[in-house]
Amino acid sequence: MIMAEMQDQDAATSRERSRPQAPSVALMHFGLMLAGLGTALLGPILPLLARQWQMVDSQSGLLMMAKFCGAFLGGITVSQKLNRSLLIGLLSGLVGFGGFALSPSMGIGCVGLFIGGFGLGQIITSVNILAGRRFTAHRGSALSLLNFSFSLGAMLSALLTAWLLPRFTLRVVLEDFAGLFAVGVFILSIQMRMDQSIPKNIGGAPIETAPKTGLGSRQYLYFAALLVLYGGLETCLSGWLTTFALRYGDRTLAVSEYTTLLLWMALTFGRLGASATMLRIGEKTVQRWSLALAAIFTAALAMSHSAITIAVFAVLLGLSLAPFFPATFAMLMAERPTARQAGIVVAVSGLGAAALPWTMGVVSSKTGSLQLALILPFVAALGLLGLSLFPPRAHHAAD
Repeated sequence: MIMAEMQDQDAATSRERSRPQAPSVALMHFGLMLAGLGTALLGPILPLLARQWQMVDSQSGLLMMAKFCGAFLGGITVSQKLNRSLLIGLLSGLVGFGGFALSPSMGIGCVGLFIGGFGLGQIITSVNILAGRRFTAHRGSALSLLNFSFSLGAMLSALLTAWLLPRFTLRVVLEDFAGLFAVGVFILSIQMRMDQSIPKNIGGAPIETAPKTGLGSRQYLYFAALLVLYGGLETCLSGWLTTFALRYGDRTLAVSEYTTLLLWMALTFGRLGASATMLRIGEKTVQRWSLALAAIFTAALAMSHSAITIAVFAVLLGLSLAPFFPATFAMLMAERPTARQAGIVVAVSGLGAAALPWTMGVVSSKTGSLQLALILPFVAALGLLGLSLFPPRAHHAAD
């Protein structure tokens, strides 16, 4: 009798542990794919918007600043209830990018991008913290695989823009993009109602139960500095590459958009390679090699004067940058930050993503050379490499 009761209890426990948890892994991938689409959205359409709203480079940079300032605010306001933050992020993406689609001017467009960026910050931060807590074995590899979907979305942004804009108006394309957030809201709402809010096993990966003791001050500043510089580096390259290729590659807008696509394709499939690599090589080693190569290829891109060389270095930059965020975030989660601390560290990447591309636009306008403005992402890559060589002592080394 007792044995039968124990077997029934074990079976019930097994059912509870295998019950789907909100958000599902599939929805996490979908959310990050939308975030990737939204993050890379401006790069391929920036020349079109500049012509439509008669903007100079410094004004184009304001659009990027608005979106990434919103992303920063979204990241630092992530709730301890991460499911709710993900839902707010999806709703904000729907409202913000829907408003951007209907914007008649740059000023109103900035407001829409700010709201949409807020949603992106909530989505990226909440999903990465959830994943960092669920997947503790080979965390860097797991995060790299999950962020493959983010890069896939960014890649699709360039691909779909080049394919759809000759066939549909920009407004229609942006409205359809906003509609995808509504799909995410609907699915997450159903999953949250079904969720029993109990600890469960997701895909065989146990949820991290160690106490979140928080980051030390030096670790906090260190990871924040890494993410600020990386946010600026990646966005400078992805945001300005289409414009750079159009000016210096002597090609049409459509071909220039495919250059940005090459960058995101390399970043996307590089994440798959990084996931396999970090099963065998430590995150710190992968991170440092990534940054060293990124600095070299950024300098080479600035000196390129043909469409072919620009395309080649776009691919090499994508491959070199692919491992950085998963490796760095895995190192961050190993320090057991609180949800608020992890959220702020991820969110500050939005500050770099807002400031450096805007500064690039200002430098380009004042000097008349977008090539000269590429010194900013080059310096950012060197700064990241320097930081990676001198990490602070692990806060929990004695645990």
